[in-house]
Amino acid sequence: MTKVGLIVPTLNAGSLWQSWLKAFNQQTRKPDYLLVIDSSSSDNTVALARANGFEVQVIPKTEFNHGGTRQFGVNKMTDVDIIVFLTQDALLASPEAIEKLLAAFDDEQVATAYGRQLPHLNAGRIAAHARLFNYPAASQLRCMEDRSHYGIKSVFISNSFSAYRRSALIQVGGFPVDTIMNEDTFVAGKMLVSGWKIAYCADAQVYHSHDYSFLDEFKRYFDIGVFHIHTPWLQQTFGGASGEGLRFVLSEMRYLVKLAPWLIPSAMLRTGLKWLGFKLGAQHQGLPKTLRSGFSLHKAYWLRSLS
Repeated sequence: MTKVGLIVPTLNAGSLWQSWLKAFNQQTRKPDYLLVIDSSSSDNTVALARANGFEVQVIPKTEFNHGGTRQFGVNKMTDVDIIVFLTQDALLASPEAIEKLLAAFDDEQVATAYGRQLPHLNAGRIAAHARLFNYPAASQLRCMEDRSHYGIKSVFISNSFSAYRRSALIQVGGFPVDTIMNEDTFVAGKMLVSGWKIAYCADAQVYHSHDYSFLDEFKRYFDIGVFHIHTPWLQQTFGGASGEGLRFVLSEMRYLVKLAPWLIPSAMLRTGLKWLGFKLGAQHQGLPKTLRSGFSLHKAYWLRSLS
């Protein structure tokens, strides 16, 4: 029988954590090994996780690293075939969510699979559109030959609700420990190049969305720019992001014209901030290190990085 592990990075999961655990406990297919990697929470995140059967590894907050922390969990789970990743704010939408995600691995060429993210019930229109655009209603199975059709979207994935064939993950070198973010995109690209497939499972669903502030939009895209300048092979192999960005903006405008036209100025400002953040991130090596940290959502990265 296939052995499955689950890894959940946490930090002060807050009031949603009890709902998260309730939804997890209702799953028809529960992973065999449960691991929470907690960045020294000051609330009851750890106590509740342990009470619900999770092993908990507590690390200093300053040691959290998107790729490195996940790889730490992978290294601990040596006796599993598939590893599921969830974040503390991704609420499983049905009791069959994990079971449906794992079904993708019936295809032996599938190295990784990710589920559909639905906006939280209280999400704003701008946040809701982002989820509807990036997580369509139809499932997909992507391989290297599909890059001419999907472009940079070929490597789209999210570790808020995903799973990896452990042998494939190890084959491509695991998660990078020195990237600012998008460790999942990095691995997805390596897997496609190595001949594996990526499955998007639209029937495996979680509620997960963010209502970012204007400043956070800028900072998030600054970090995305930093990531892409350090991984030029991704855009060289799968194409640039500008075409997908334009498609997103046009889709967002159509959506808001119909449902929330008063938000169009806000969306336009956000688009400008995203563009500016991305461009500055791509040129971050010419900025003072204090500015790099100030422009970033992931400040701990700049304490470790010399780049």
